[in-house]
Amino acid sequence: MPHVEFAYSRVVHSTTKFCPFKIVYGFKPSAPIDLLPLPMQERMNFDASKRAEFVKKLYDRAREKIEKMIRLYEQHANKGRKKMLFEPGDLVWVHLRKDRFPE
Repeated sequence: MPHVEFAYSRVVHSTTKFCPFKIVYGFKPSAPIDLLPLPMQERMNFDASKRAEFVKKLYDRAREKIEKMIRLYEQHANKGRKKMLFEPGDLVWVHLRKDRFPE
């Protein structure tokens, strides 16, 4: 199971265009041994403020891509729908199926 999890976490996802390892650790490991604790200067040659800025920019880019995909999915789902506004007192038809609303 750990090998499957590692393989899944290395795959670039279509929504974020990043792999989960890139988002969590800041790099994409090629083997599980790459995840062993290494001295910070070997993993990334940043001081703390540069590392924090790098992670913040990475998270912001991932969030922007997720929001963009949400808008695309929303447009596709709402393609054939009309916006309906109801006012208090309007008559509407409500159909309650027995299997969804048991007594």
